[in-house]
Amino acid sequence: MKKTQIAVIGLGGVGGYIGFKLAQTYADDLLVSVAFVARSETYQVVSTNGLTLLSPEHAESVVRPAHLAENVYSLPQTDIFLICVKEYDLENVCNQLVAYIQPDTLILPLMNGADIYERIRKIIPQGIVLPACVYVASNIKQKGIVEHKGKPGKVILGKDPQYPSFSPDELFQLLQKASINVDYQEDAFPAIWTKFIFIASFGLVSACYNSPIGQILDELPLRKRATSIMEEIQAIALQKNIPLPADIIEQTLRKAATFPPHTPTSLQLDVQTKKTANELELFAGTIMRYGKLYGIPVPATESIYHQIREEIPVSIGRATEDSSNS
Repeated sequence: MKKTQIAVIGLGGVGGYIGFKLAQTYADDLLVSVAFVARSETYQVVSTNGLTLLSPEHAESVVRPAHLAENVYSLPQTDIFLICVKEYDLENVCNQLVAYIQPDTLILPLMNGADIYERIRKIIPQGIVLPACVYVASNIKQKGIVEHKGKPGKVILGKDPQYPSFSPDELFQLLQKASINVDYQEDAFPAIWTKFIFIASFGLVSACYNSPIGQILDELPLRKRATSIMEEIQAIALQKNIPLPADIIEQTLRKAATFPPHTPTSLQLDVQTKKTANELELFAGTIMRYGKLYGIPVPATESIYHQIREEIPVSIGRATEDSSNS
Protein backbone atom coordinates (compact mmCIF):
# COMPACT_ATOMS: atom_id res chain seq x y z
CA MET A 1 0.00 0.00 0.00
CA LYS A 2 1.26 3.48 -0.88
CA LYS A 3 2.48 5.61 2.02
CA THR A 4 0.65 8.92 2.53
CA GLN A 5 3.12 11.80 2.67
CA ILE A 6 2.10 14.89 4.67
CA ALA A 7 4.09 18.14 4.63
CA VAL A 8 3.61 20.92 7.19
CA ILE A 9 4.87 24.21 5.77
CA GLY A 10 5.71 26.70 8.51
CA LEU A 11 6.44 25.92 12.17
CA GLY A 12 4.93 28.93 13.88
CA GLY A 13 2.19 28.79 16.50
CA VAL A 14 -0.24 26.87 14.30
CA GLY A 15 2.20 24.79 12.25
CA GLY A 16 4.24 23.89 15.31
CA TYR A 17 1.16 22.74 17.24
CA ILE A 18 -0.43 20.76 14.39
CA GLY A 19 2.89 19.52 13.03
CA PHE A 20 4.02 18.25 16.42
CA LYS A 21 0.86 16.19 16.86
CA LEU A 22 1.13 14.70 13.38
CA ALA A 23 4.84 13.90 13.66
CA GLN A 24 4.43 12.34 17.10
CA THR A 25 1.44 10.19 16.11
CA TYR A 26 2.94 8.94 12.86
CA ALA A 27 6.59 8.67 13.93
CA ASP A 28 6.71 4.90 13.43
CA ASP A 29 3.79 4.51 11.08
CA LEU A 30 4.37 2.44 7.96
CA LEU A 31 1.54 4.10 6.02
CA VAL A 32 1.92 7.79 6.92
CA SER A 33 5.02 10.00 6.87
CA VAL A 34 5.27 13.60 8.09
CA ALA A 35 7.67 16.24 6.78
CA PHE A 36 8.31 19.79 8.01
CA VAL A 37 9.36 22.81 5.99
CA ALA A 38 11.13 25.44 8.08
CA ARG A 39 13.44 28.32 7.22
CA SER A 40 16.86 29.50 8.35
CA GLU A 41 17.24 29.50 12.13
CA THR A 42 14.12 27.42 12.77
CA TYR A 43 15.43 24.80 10.35
CA GLN A 44 18.78 24.71 12.15
CA VAL A 45 17.20 24.40 15.59
CA VAL A 46 14.76 21.66 14.58
CA SER A 47 17.51 19.84 12.69
CA THR A 48 19.66 19.81 15.84
CA ASN A 49 17.14 19.59 18.66
CA GLY A 50 13.84 18.56 17.10
CA LEU A 51 10.60 20.52 17.35
CA THR A 52 9.54 21.35 20.91
CA LEU A 53 5.91 21.83 21.91
CA LEU A 54 5.25 23.05 25.44
CA SER A 55 1.66 22.00 25.99
CA PRO A 56 -0.43 20.45 28.76
CA GLU A 57 -1.59 17.96 26.13
CA HIS A 58 1.81 16.31 25.72
CA ALA A 59 4.20 14.96 28.33
CA GLU A 60 6.77 14.21 25.65
CA SER A 61 7.66 17.65 24.31
CA VAL A 62 10.10 16.95 21.46
CA VAL A 63 9.53 15.30 18.09
CA ARG A 64 11.55 14.83 14.94
CA PRO A 65 9.77 14.60 11.59
CA ALA A 66 10.48 11.86 9.10
CA HIS A 67 11.86 14.57 6.80
CA LEU A 68 12.95 18.16 7.39
CA ALA A 69 13.37 20.60 4.50
CA GLU A 70 14.27 24.27 4.10
CA ASN A 71 11.94 24.66 1.10
CA VAL A 72 9.30 22.70 -0.79
CA TYR A 73 11.78 21.79 -3.52
CA SER A 74 13.50 19.43 -1.09
CA LEU A 75 10.35 17.53 -0.10
CA PRO A 76 9.54 13.99 -1.16
CA GLN A 77 6.48 13.58 -3.36
CA THR A 78 3.68 14.87 -1.15
CA ASP A 79 -0.01 13.98 -0.98
CA ILE A 80 -1.20 16.51 1.62
CA PHE A 81 0.18 20.01 2.17
CA LEU A 82 -0.70 21.93 5.32
CA ILE A 83 0.10 25.61 4.70
CA CYS A 84 0.74 27.28 8.07
CA VAL A 85 2.71 30.38 7.08
CA LYS A 86 1.91 34.03 7.76
CA GLU A 87 -0.35 35.49 5.10
CA TYR A 88 2.37 37.70 3.64
CA ASP A 89 4.30 34.52 2.70
CA LEU A 90 1.33 32.82 1.03
CA GLU A 91 1.99 33.85 -2.58
CA ASN A 92 5.66 32.91 -2.30
CA VAL A 93 4.78 29.46 -0.95
CA CYS A 94 2.11 28.91 -3.62
CA ASN A 95 4.52 29.84 -6.39
CA GLN A 96 6.92 27.22 -5.05
CA LEU A 97 4.18 24.60 -4.70
CA VAL A 98 2.37 24.96 -8.02
CA ALA A 99 4.67 22.64 -9.98
CA TYR A 100 4.25 19.87 -7.39
CA ILE A 101 0.45 19.83 -7.16
CA GLN A 102 -1.24 16.87 -8.81
CA PRO A 103 -5.00 16.68 -9.53
CA ASP A 104 -5.53 14.65 -6.33
CA THR A 105 -3.13 16.59 -4.08
CA LEU A 106 -4.79 17.98 -0.96
CA ILE A 107 -4.01 21.50 0.28
CA LEU A 108 -5.21 22.55 3.72
CA PRO A 109 -4.47 26.22 4.51
CA LEU A 110 -4.45 26.78 8.28
CA MET A 111 -4.19 30.55 8.21
CA ASN A 112 -6.01 33.69 9.24
CA GLY A 113 -7.88 35.62 6.57
CA ALA A 114 -11.11 35.67 4.57
CA ASP A 115 -9.53 35.52 1.11
CA ILE A 116 -6.96 32.73 1.55
CA TYR A 117 -8.79 30.23 -0.67
CA GLU A 118 -9.13 32.77 -3.50
CA ARG A 119 -5.47 33.76 -3.29
CA ILE A 120 -4.34 30.15 -3.46
CA ARG A 121 -6.57 29.49 -6.46
CA LYS A 122 -5.11 32.46 -8.35
CA ILE A 123 -1.77 30.62 -8.39
CA ILE A 124 -2.68 26.94 -8.01
CA PRO A 125 -5.63 25.99 -10.26
CA GLN A 126 -5.17 22.25 -9.82
CA GLY A 127 -5.42 20.05 -6.75
CA ILE A 128 -8.03 20.13 -4.00
CA VAL A 129 -8.00 23.11 -1.63
CA LEU A 130 -10.10 22.70 1.51
CA PRO A 131 -11.20 26.04 3.01
CA ALA A 132 -10.38 26.07 6.71
CA CYS A 133 -9.74 28.08 9.82
CA VAL A 134 -8.05 27.17 13.07
CA TYR A 135 -8.43 28.20 16.70
CA VAL A 136 -5.44 27.54 18.94
CA ALA A 137 -3.74 29.56 21.67
CA SER A 138 -0.15 28.84 20.66
CA ASN A 139 2.83 30.98 19.80
CA ILE A 140 6.54 30.81 19.07
CA LYS A 141 8.42 31.01 22.37
CA GLN A 142 11.69 30.93 20.48
CA LYS A 143 12.85 29.39 17.22
CA GLY A 144 11.94 25.71 17.17
CA ILE A 145 9.93 25.98 20.42
CA VAL A 146 6.17 26.50 20.37
CA GLU A 147 4.11 27.11 23.50
CA HIS A 148 0.45 26.15 23.74
CA LYS A 149 -1.87 27.26 26.51
CA GLY A 150 -5.57 26.93 27.17
CA LYS A 151 -8.01 24.67 25.40
CA PRO A 152 -7.04 22.13 22.72
CA GLY A 153 -6.79 23.61 19.26
CA LYS A 154 -9.62 23.21 16.79
CA VAL A 155 -9.62 22.99 13.00
CA ILE A 156 -12.76 23.77 10.99
CA LEU A 157 -12.63 22.57 7.39
CA GLY A 158 -15.08 22.29 4.54
CA LYS A 159 -15.45 21.24 0.92
CA ASP A 160 -13.57 22.74 -1.99
CA PRO A 161 -16.14 24.70 -4.06
CA GLN A 162 -14.41 23.42 -7.22
CA TYR A 163 -14.75 19.79 -6.10
CA PRO A 164 -18.01 19.54 -4.14
CA SER A 165 -18.18 15.76 -4.56
CA PHE A 166 -14.73 15.18 -3.02
CA SER A 167 -14.86 13.55 0.39
CA PRO A 168 -12.19 14.68 2.91
CA ASP A 169 -12.74 11.59 5.08
CA GLU A 170 -9.14 10.38 4.78
CA LEU A 171 -7.70 13.71 5.90
CA PHE A 172 -10.34 13.98 8.63
CA GLN A 173 -9.32 10.58 10.01
CA LEU A 174 -5.60 11.35 9.78
CA LEU A 175 -6.07 14.52 11.82
CA GLN A 176 -8.39 12.91 14.35
CA LYS A 177 -5.97 10.04 14.96
CA ALA A 178 -3.37 12.69 15.84
CA SER A 179 -5.74 14.05 18.53
CA ILE A 180 -6.45 17.16 16.47
CA ASN A 181 -9.97 18.41 17.10
CA VAL A 182 -11.61 18.65 13.65
CA ASP A 183 -15.03 20.06 12.83
CA TYR A 184 -16.10 19.25 9.28
CA GLN A 185 -18.69 21.55 7.74
CA GLU A 186 -20.08 21.36 4.22
CA ASP A 187 -19.47 25.09 3.88
CA ALA A 188 -16.55 26.40 5.95
CA PHE A 189 -16.77 29.99 4.72
CA PRO A 190 -19.24 31.17 7.40
CA ALA A 191 -16.78 29.97 10.06
CA ILE A 192 -13.87 31.62 8.23
CA TRP A 193 -15.71 34.96 8.01
CA THR A 194 -16.95 34.71 11.60
CA LYS A 195 -13.35 34.50 12.75
CA PHE A 196 -12.27 37.24 10.34
CA ILE A 197 -14.87 39.73 11.58
CA PHE A 198 -13.44 39.30 15.09
CA ILE A 199 -9.70 39.30 14.38
CA ALA A 200 -9.85 42.10 11.79
CA SER A 201 -11.95 44.55 13.79
CA PHE A 202 -10.19 44.10 17.11
CA GLY A 203 -6.79 43.74 15.45
CA LEU A 204 -7.09 47.05 13.62
CA VAL A 205 -8.46 49.06 16.55
CA SER A 206 -6.01 47.58 19.06
CA ALA A 207 -3.12 48.34 16.72
CA CYS A 208 -4.24 51.91 16.07
CA TYR A 209 -4.68 52.82 19.74
CA ASN A 210 -2.30 50.32 21.37
CA SER A 211 -5.27 49.14 23.41
CA PRO A 212 -6.03 45.58 24.58
CA ILE A 213 -9.34 43.89 23.89
CA GLY A 214 -10.89 44.83 27.23
CA GLN A 215 -10.18 48.53 26.72
CA ILE A 216 -11.81 48.45 23.29
CA LEU A 217 -14.95 47.00 24.83
CA ASP A 218 -14.98 49.43 27.76
CA GLU A 219 -14.28 52.71 25.94
CA LEU A 220 -17.24 53.73 23.78
CA PRO A 221 -15.27 55.53 20.98
CA LEU A 222 -13.05 52.46 20.50
CA ARG A 223 -15.99 50.08 20.67
CA LYS A 224 -17.85 52.15 18.05
CA ARG A 225 -14.84 52.14 15.77
CA ALA A 226 -14.52 48.36 16.01
CA THR A 227 -18.25 47.98 15.41
CA SER A 228 -18.07 50.16 12.29
CA ILE A 229 -15.40 47.87 10.84
CA MET A 230 -17.54 44.84 11.67
CA GLU A 231 -20.47 46.42 9.83
CA GLU A 232 -18.33 46.89 6.72
CA ILE A 233 -17.18 43.26 6.83
CA GLN A 234 -20.77 42.12 7.36
CA ALA A 235 -21.88 44.08 4.28
CA ILE A 236 -19.16 42.46 2.17
CA ALA A 237 -20.05 38.98 3.44
CA LEU A 238 -23.70 39.63 2.54
CA GLN A 239 -22.69 40.65 -0.98
CA LYS A 240 -20.60 37.47 -1.28
CA ASN A 241 -23.55 35.36 -0.10
CA ILE A 242 -21.71 34.21 3.02
CA PRO A 243 -24.51 33.22 5.43
CA LEU A 244 -23.46 34.91 8.66
CA PRO A 245 -25.90 35.11 11.59
CA ALA A 246 -28.00 38.28 11.68
CA ASP A 247 -26.57 39.08 15.11
CA ILE A 248 -22.94 38.43 14.14
CA ILE A 249 -21.79 41.79 15.55
CA GLU A 250 -23.38 41.12 18.93
CA GLN A 251 -21.89 37.62 18.90
CA THR A 252 -18.46 39.06 18.12
CA LEU A 253 -18.64 41.53 21.00
CA ARG A 254 -19.71 38.77 23.37
CA LYS A 255 -16.83 36.60 22.19
CA ALA A 256 -14.37 39.44 22.85
CA ALA A 257 -15.71 39.75 26.40
CA THR A 258 -14.58 36.16 27.12
CA PHE A 259 -10.91 37.14 26.69
CA PRO A 260 -8.83 38.45 29.61
CA PRO A 261 -9.21 42.27 29.44
CA HIS A 262 -5.49 42.92 28.96
CA THR A 263 -5.19 40.57 25.97
CA PRO A 264 -3.30 42.30 23.11
CA THR A 265 -3.66 41.33 19.45
CA SER A 266 -0.81 40.18 17.25
CA LEU A 267 -1.18 43.21 14.94
CA GLN A 268 -1.04 45.52 17.96
CA LEU A 269 2.23 43.94 19.10
CA ASP A 270 3.69 44.06 15.59
CA VAL A 271 2.84 47.75 15.13
CA GLN A 272 4.26 48.68 18.51
CA THR A 273 7.53 46.93 17.64
CA LYS A 274 7.56 48.50 14.15
CA LYS A 275 7.49 45.10 12.49
CA THR A 276 7.10 45.69 8.77
CA ALA A 277 5.78 42.19 7.98
CA ASN A 278 2.43 42.29 9.73
CA GLU A 279 -1.29 41.60 9.31
CA LEU A 280 -2.39 45.08 8.24
CA GLU A 281 -2.92 44.03 4.63
CA LEU A 282 -4.57 40.78 5.71
CA PHE A 283 -7.19 42.75 7.65
CA ALA A 284 -7.65 46.23 6.20
CA GLY A 285 -6.26 45.43 2.75
CA THR A 286 -8.73 42.58 2.28
CA ILE A 287 -11.70 44.71 3.38
CA MET A 288 -10.68 47.55 1.06
CA ARG A 289 -10.16 45.23 -1.92
CA TYR A 290 -13.54 43.61 -1.47
CA GLY A 291 -15.13 47.01 -0.88
CA LYS A 292 -13.80 48.26 -4.20
CA LEU A 293 -14.76 45.05 -5.99
CA TYR A 294 -18.38 45.16 -4.80
CA GLY A 295 -18.85 48.92 -4.66
CA ILE A 296 -19.29 48.89 -0.88
CA PRO A 297 -17.96 51.97 0.97
CA VAL A 298 -15.54 51.04 3.77
CA PRO A 299 -14.58 54.43 5.27
CA ALA A 300 -13.98 53.09 8.79
CA THR A 301 -11.45 50.58 7.51
CA GLU A 302 -9.78 53.03 5.13
CA SER A 303 -9.37 55.63 7.88
CA ILE A 304 -7.81 53.26 10.39
CA TYR A 305 -5.62 51.71 7.68
CA HIS A 306 -4.03 55.07 6.90
CA GLN A 307 -3.61 55.88 10.60
CA ILE A 308 -1.71 52.65 11.15
CA ARG A 309 0.34 53.17 8.00
CA GLU A 310 1.57 56.43 9.50
CA GLU A 311 2.94 54.43 12.44
CA ILE A 312 4.66 51.72 10.44
CA PRO A 313 5.23 50.97 6.76
CA VAL A 314 4.12 47.59 5.47
CA SER A 315 6.45 45.46 3.43
CA ILE A 316 3.86 44.20 0.94
CA GLY A 317 1.44 46.65 -0.66
CA ARG A 318 -1.16 44.12 -1.77
CA ALA A 319 -4.03 46.49 -1.01
CA THR A 320 -2.98 48.88 -3.74
CA GLU A 321 -1.72 46.25 -6.17
CA ASP A 322 -4.74 43.97 -5.96
CA SER A 323 -7.28 46.79 -6.04
CA SER A 324 -5.90 47.88 -9.39
CA ASN A 325 -6.47 44.39 -10.75
CA SER A 326 -10.03 43.98 -9.48
